[in-house]
Amino acid sequence: MSYEPREIERKWQDRWEDGGRYEVDPEEGDEEATFVTVPYPYPSGGMHIGHARTYTVPDVWARYRRLQGDNVLFPIAWHVTGTPIIGAVNRLQKGEEEQLSVLRDTYNVPEDELEDLETPMGFARYFIENHYKRNMKSLGLSIDWRREFTTNDERYSKFVTWQYQTLKERDRLEKGLHPVKYCTDEENPVTTHDILEGEEAEFQEYTLVKFRKGETFVPMATLRPETVRGVTNAYVDPEAEYVEAEVDGEKWLISHDAVQKLQLQERDVEILDRFLGEALVGERVENPVTGEDVLVLPANFVDPDNATGVVMSVPAHSPDDWIALQEAKENDDLMREYGVDPAEVDEIEPKAIIDVEGYGVFPARDAVEEYGIESSDDPALEEATQDVYNREFHAGQLKDMYDEFAGEVVEDVREELKEYFQSQGEFDSMYEFSEEVVCRCGGDVEVAKQDTWFLTYNDEGWKEMAHEAVSQMDTIPENTRGQFDHTIDWLNEWPCIRNYGLGTRLPWDEDFVIEPLSDSTIYMSYYTIAHRLEDVPPEELTREFFDALFYGADAVEDEAPEKALELREEWDYWYPVDYRCSANDLISNHLSFYIFHHTELFDQPQWPQGVTIMGMGLLEGEKMSSSKGHVVLPREAIERYGADTVRFFLLNSAEPWQDYDWRAEEVETTSNQLERFWNRAQEILDAGAPDERPDLKRIDRWLLSKLQTTIRDVTQSMDNFETRAATQEAFYRFEEDLRWYRKRTDLDRPGARWTRQEVLRTRLRLLAPVVPFLTNELHEELEGVPVEEAAWPEPDPELESTRVEVEERLVDSLTDDVRDIIDVTETEPETIRVFTAADWKYDVFETVAETGPDVGAVMGKVMQQEELREKGDVVNQLVQDLVADVRERDDEELAVLEDVDETDVYEAAAGFLARAFDADVEVVSEDETDAEKASQAQPFRPAILLEE
Repeated sequence: MSYEPREIERKWQDRWEDGGRYEVDPEEGDEEATFVTVPYPYPSGGMHIGHARTYTVPDVWARYRRLQGDNVLFPIAWHVTGTPIIGAVNRLQKGEEEQLSVLRDTYNVPEDELEDLETPMGFARYFIENHYKRNMKSLGLSIDWRREFTTNDERYSKFVTWQYQTLKERDRLEKGLHPVKYCTDEENPVTTHDILEGEEAEFQEYTLVKFRKGETFVPMATLRPETVRGVTNAYVDPEAEYVEAEVDGEKWLISHDAVQKLQLQERDVEILDRFLGEALVGERVENPVTGEDVLVLPANFVDPDNATGVVMSVPAHSPDDWIALQEAKENDDLMREYGVDPAEVDEIEPKAIIDVEGYGVFPARDAVEEYGIESSDDPALEEATQDVYNREFHAGQLKDMYDEFAGEVVEDVREELKEYFQSQGEFDSMYEFSEEVVCRCGGDVEVAKQDTWFLTYNDEGWKEMAHEAVSQMDTIPENTRGQFDHTIDWLNEWPCIRNYGLGTRLPWDEDFVIEPLSDSTIYMSYYTIAHRLEDVPPEELTREFFDALFYGADAVEDEAPEKALELREEWDYWYPVDYRCSANDLISNHLSFYIFHHTELFDQPQWPQGVTIMGMGLLEGEKMSSSKGHVVLPREAIERYGADTVRFFLLNSAEPWQDYDWRAEEVETTSNQLERFWNRAQEILDAGAPDERPDLKRIDRWLLSKLQTTIRDVTQSMDNFETRAATQEAFYRFEEDLRWYRKRTDLDRPGARWTRQEVLRTRLRLLAPVVPFLTNELHEELEGVPVEEAAWPEPDPELESTRVEVEERLVDSLTDDVRDIIDVTETEPETIRVFTAADWKYDVFETVAETGPDVGAVMGKVMQQEELREKGDVVNQLVQDLVADVRERDDEELAVLEDVDETDVYEAAAGFLARAFDADVEVVSEDETDAEKASQAQPFRPAILLEE
């Protein structure tokens, strides 16, 4: 029977679906309930091969635990909350070519179906049904599809409403002004899931130093307010638009771009006049702290869209300012073009204000020289600037001109200094991002201050509970535990609402919608009862209903709803979540929120038990990109290679938490390897085997012993989510043992046929979680039942034999030695003579093994025997050689070797060696021959003589 993967896979896919194979309910008895989850997909686009890996990892674990006898729940749902889908629909309705190209060319949406995507849920449903769900079924994901839902379902919204009513009641929600990420196109707060570019951008609170020009302020933004006494000049973009504006009753000169930023941050701004930046060039403005005038210079590096668009320069302590000033001094023509006297620029000198060990008077100059920087285009300038900033922050001491702050380390007094000058009216502040941020709708994202509801992740008591949960949780890999703790430490208030979008309305203010990351923190608990809530009218899903469901009858004042208490039994059966498989970048938000909310809303026994982190995917060495069409669609990969190949490659190319690289050539190789496995299996099935175990030869027992080790290793790897290690052991490494076995024996023997079937039976079970279609088909041919109805193999101690494995290693080593000699001498021997060591040499070996690798101690014992003393230097050399040999072997192997008859082992293998080298093979003990070559034999290192 030839290997037709798609034919086999469709057959099993239909069987599983028709029979509801993975629909699970609570069971009484010994079966352990295992609950594994993965972040539900956000269907704002199609599914690519990276998603396939994300959802296959938990499926492998689920299949493994079922074979271990667990009752396993693996559910999925669809996350549609927020605005990304709305943004995608808007871009489609506008006919944006990039969006149309992604839909038509990348995700193959037919032209006549594009109209169906012009509503948010029409868009979502298209990708749910035609991409995610279809691909998940084709991949063989063992999902209980009864439990699927979307996050704007009416019943799910009732569940979210209960959650936020409870959090508010427990003071985990507060209202107040808070900086948020705000899309200026949608006029709506956005979160990480809504962002196209700048996902990692952080809020930065800039200090505005309020320089004066007469009665008007010229605020300049800085992250280093302590450098205010070192300002020598300022820069503006002469071609950019600037304005005079009234800001909270004061007149400010700022860039036009800064107006909206300030308005979004709750500042009252009215534009009085507009002009180009060149109008400011050549003017002098007064430093509010020193009273000194500084000259405003033209510079094309000034970004008017960053903060106020006016930049203060501190060349003594900022390498980029140092270089900028030198270039300004060298560009007389530019200065004259804007009416600046070059002589005035030449007079500008750096001002040293901070002392730091390792630098001279001007740290910026020293850093520029150290890095060999000659121009502002040098990429090393950024590194040099950061280096100076860091060293001055942690170890820099303010000079005497800072009065009461003089001598203090910057790190210790920066905030106090800033607050002091702010109280004097000389400083102000505004927020800005650390990098450009763009919404998925294409709009610019700015920092806005809004009167909003936020989750109090900054509460120390809540943080303490979250840390406790992490300390008890299994984190895979282990080093991610520190990432969780770090995130919990720095998490501050989190705005949890937005002005519009899909999702659940804020219960006490329906003008707002709960944002996507905030409504997806405990939805795993909803999976446990989602399919059974369909029988409950939405209006009955009250606060009391969910209180009774999650907290029991005593949690409600009146009589608890009977249905809620019934559902509580199912929730209690499945909870807690045993493992959540998720991406590393979600530790900084979703996964930590998941922990926070579980600790508040549920008792400790229901807190998360484990998290497995997953890496990112590359395509032919480059980052995948839907917008650039640089993706592989699972449907196309499955049709070309088969689902088992796709699964095997994704799970074997790297451990789940490591990044992997999808390379077509390697995937093709994987497909060929699975086909060879299939063909070998068919040979074994066709050969048949005795019903009863026949007498087994040493080589049979060797293979079966190796198999038991493989079972142990694969089981340990699977327990740790090490899918690559597991597949490497069960598939590739054991295949090496099989190749050796096939060389060593007559495969038609009854013992060999029985052994090969036993091995196949076990390997099918070991590989079943990763390649379920192939293994189910072959196991059913072999045993009459699918592999998933079998049990995970356990090592059989009766089949384990260290002695047999050690003896076979001797044969393997001898084979390699003979081959090496033939290759070196380029001979074609007619006879191969194998000389084993004399008996006295084995006595010496035993002494070395018992005494240990101490030449002096061994010689002291050996020389007590007169027979050995007479051999003199020969014994001394042998002891040294054997000491080196013993160091390479463990205690178990040494103990076995003491009882091994080396001559008997080689004689039993003589037939194999003869076939392998097409030569006669003679095994002779050194004690039985006068051949000079025999004297070179050592215990377990025979001498070899080739005769042509």
